[in-house]
Amino acid sequence: MKNLPNILTTIRFCLVPVFPIVYFSDMKNAHYIALIIFLIASLTDFLDGYFARKYNVISKIGIVMDPLADKFMQLTALTSLTLAGALPLWILIIFLAKEFFIIITGTILYWRRENKMVIPSHIIGKIATVVSSLAVTLLIIFPANKICISVAVIALALKLIALVMYIKVYRINKQQQL
Repeated sequence: MKNLPNILTTIRFCLVPVFPIVYFSDMKNAHYIALIIFLIASLTDFLDGYFARKYNVISKIGIVMDPLADKFMQLTALTSLTLAGALPLWILIIFLAKEFFIIITGTILYWRRENKMVIPSHIIGKIATVVSSLAVTLLIIFPANKICISVAVIALALKLIALVMYIKVYRINKQQQL
């Protein structure tokens, strides 16, 4: 059980390139098969967190790699949907900017600090991830649907709120270290 959460995260990383390959393939029902891949990845995201907490096997590598695998899967799916015309480009650009900001600043913070500070996910970020996964699911089933795009916009707003919370937690941690 000790390594199960990290194994699930590794599986999610492996599914990232599989999603667009299947999504853009000529196989019958390719989009629905890609949706199954996306849902399996989402399930591994839930399960690795569940097992890590249940068996108290939370690791620093898991705290870093789990959200990174999630970000890569989400961004790959959103990019695929945008390239297919199911999602407006401006939504993808804001998602990309926010996620790259988090990845870059999180990496810098981790490597610049002697204590290797890792800021864990905030509940709003977790809710944003669920709503984002719902938006991806809906947009695969109903491409370019205005209601589904609205769900993606809500997810984006939640992601931006989570970013603000991330910055607040960082500032609090920084003040406590001084």
